[in-house]
Amino acid sequence: MNEAKLHKEGKWLFFDKEYIAEFVYGGIDGSITTFAVVAGAAGANADIRWVLIFGFANLIADGFSMSVGNYFSSKAALDNYDKHEAVEYWEIEHLREKEIEEVREIYEAKGFKGKLLDDVVETIISDKKVWVDTMMKEELEMTRESKSPLSTAIATFISFNIVGFIPLVVYVVAMFTDVNAAALFPISCVGTGLSLILVGYLRGVVTNINKIKSIIQTLALGGLAAAFAYFVGEVLAKWIL
Repeated sequence: MNEAKLHKEGKWLFFDKEYIAEFVYGGIDGSITTFAVVAGAAGANADIRWVLIFGFANLIADGFSMSVGNYFSSKAALDNYDKHEAVEYWEIEHLREKEIEEVREIYEAKGFKGKLLDDVVETIISDKKVWVDTMMKEELEMTRESKSPLSTAIATFISFNIVGFIPLVVYVVAMFTDVNAAALFPISCVGTGLSLILVGYLRGVVTNINKIKSIIQTLALGGLAAAFAYFVGEVLAKWIL
């Protein structure tokens, strides 16, 4: 088995496996929040047009909000890394002997001794970039994120809207066909359940936990959110209307 397979790199269906986490992150939120809107509307016996209006408003607004939040979170992590990296470069220039001693202490703690330790320290400090990278990883326990903030934001937005659209599909179809109104919510439940099974499976891939357990947890979370929304919609409809 090659290294790429061991680290699960490459493609999964149509997207890079590197972005499975973003797909799961956006997909779970998109599916649950949109289905909550549908469930709330179903509880209130709202007209199909209102389901679509609020459903699509949720898709666009929440999806954009989540992707922007993801962008700034990822950007902040990169900026924080760059700040500490700059500090390490400054320390190498102005506190060279202290930094050399820190490298020595790091590798002494790993079990290096004598000439081997001297050689390792000398090799590291001979290249400024290697030296800084070593201090970032070994001293500060920081690594640079390889994914760009923009890419993670786009992946989150796309997954939010693709998976989040599933609860609304039958309502869109109902606008142009004679689908039995009573069947809309049950069909939406089935479609949403299937999407949560997929996302739950991928969540298991990302977190490396049992896939069945992940699917059950994801379905339970979605079902709980829908039950609350349906109950609130039903109560408010009786109280307000």
